[in-house]
Amino acid sequence: MPTHEPDRRETGPSLERILGLIDPGMLDVVVAPRGTGVPVTDVVLHDPGEEREDDGARAAAGLILLAVGVEAASPEALDVLRAADRAGAAAVVMRPGARGPRAELVEAAGRGRTALLTRRPEQGWTEVLGRLRTALVHSDPAGTTGVAGLRPGDLSGLANTVAALVGGAITIEDPQSRVLAYSRLDHEPDPMRRLTILGQEVPRWRVDELRASGFFRTLWSTEDVVRLPADDRYAERLAIAVRHGSEVLGSIWAAADGRPLAEDAAAALRTAARAAVPHLSHHQTWGLAAARAREGAVHALLRGDVRSAREAGVTADRPYAVVVAEAYDGRGEEAYDGQGTSEGRGAGAPEGRGAGRAGRRVLDVLALQAAAYRPGCVTARSGRRLYVLVPAGDGEAGPERTLLASVRSVPRDVVLAGAGPVAAGPAGLPASREAAELVVRVLRERAARLPAGEVRSAVAAYDEVVPEATVLRLLDRVEPLWGSLAGPVHAMVEHDRVHGSAYGDSVTAYLDASCDTGTAARRLNVHPNTLRYRLRRARELFGVDPADPAVRLLAEIGLRLAARRSDRPGSP
Repeated sequence: MPTHEPDRRETGPSLERILGLIDPGMLDVVVAPRGTGVPVTDVVLHDPGEEREDDGARAAAGLILLAVGVEAASPEALDVLRAADRAGAAAVVMRPGARGPRAELVEAAGRGRTALLTRRPEQGWTEVLGRLRTALVHSDPAGTTGVAGLRPGDLSGLANTVAALVGGAITIEDPQSRVLAYSRLDHEPDPMRRLTILGQEVPRWRVDELRASGFFRTLWSTEDVVRLPADDRYAERLAIAVRHGSEVLGSIWAAADGRPLAEDAAAALRTAARAAVPHLSHHQTWGLAAARAREGAVHALLRGDVRSAREAGVTADRPYAVVVAEAYDGRGEEAYDGQGTSEGRGAGAPEGRGAGRAGRRVLDVLALQAAAYRPGCVTARSGRRLYVLVPAGDGEAGPERTLLASVRSVPRDVVLAGAGPVAAGPAGLPASREAAELVVRVLRERAARLPAGEVRSAVAAYDEVVPEATVLRLLDRVEPLWGSLAGPVHAMVEHDRVHGSAYGDSVTAYLDASCDTGTAARRLNVHPNTLRYRLRRARELFGVDPADPAVRLLAEIGLRLAARRSDRPGSP
């Protein structure tokens, strides 16, 4: 196999280093005629239509070409490989196909200069492109100036390092002004930083203010530090965009913490912006993917797949309690599908669409509180809900109580949170989840009986709501049978549905008030004589007589089920 010296114009990290930084098994090296020490300058999608037979300028020198749509077993694969070799590419990547690369293709690659790689069938081209480009950025020695020793994607470590250099408080944000990391301080410089960190994003009104003033336009259009002077509200800030080529990955902000920023703060931020490139790239490609994989493992574990415990970050021999927090919006109940989405009763939308901005914000805050409450807390989202696996100490009772109490501190938004019993190990987590969800359903039904202005955040543990939770379980079992039956209560509910009458509401209020007409009338905001008239008509028209024990039991069941159905979206 021939060997050649790399072209002097080719500079960059080696192919070996790039492959070492991506997931093992994502790409397979079929043939590397010059070895894997050849330098790589960039990763691009390969377009066969742009090839030129007379191109002697080595236009692809040092590139990894992703031959999208080309299968290594296809006839055109040989043409693509030869064209890449003529252009000086470091490597070309193809789909292996069912039979793998043709022998003719492997032989041709061995006689050339360009390495032949194949991607695994389960890997998508978009993911391969992202991982390779991130690895390329992270391999750039210039990108680690001044922050040696940080692991890839350690944005918190970067923020703390930069804070020490600039003498102020640091936040690292994405282009949408969401907080990715912040430096730790004993005190915060001003209320804006507290609001930003608590909400995990710059408040929308502040973003609008900076956009209207032209600050963001300046920040995104320059490669230098931009100064935001102090005013009577907030401390001085310096900001710089973090760029990879023409792409803006985010920004770094430095805020004075009661004393002037260091004289060389601007220079330190310029260094930090270069150093942040591989970390933000890593966050975009690996960090987010790893977070999604970890959250998926948590959902799998809550469904009963104990094999997912390790990937979810759950210690196999440690007890946990499952806490469920729901951003309440007055809608019906939400069924857990274990996929990070909400389906069935009262949701029907993936997280991010059904939750709404306010709901997402309050759940983000609670996730932060969970992480701060106890090391080892594991969280996962599903629609309007946040699931938290809270580790328990040896002999400790109710480790979730402190976390539940923090729900009450969430301003403005209504949150309902419940805790299931402590599970001895991963196998018991699905049962703890189901119990916690029942608690939330109980709290939701309580909230639904209150006037909108009186609904407040509420928390409870399963052992505090056992009777109500048991009723819900019974109704779940009875509901399929109830729809196939007929009787006085069925007739009354159908009459209310067709004619818009309120006989069912009147009977419900009367039963809930333990058959006290005065109390029930006040809850309905009607005169007691009006309620007595409605109850008499319910007996005359449908045979619904609350004085009859059997009818009273059927009314309790049927009216609860009718209210449940009416709460579901799309109900007539």
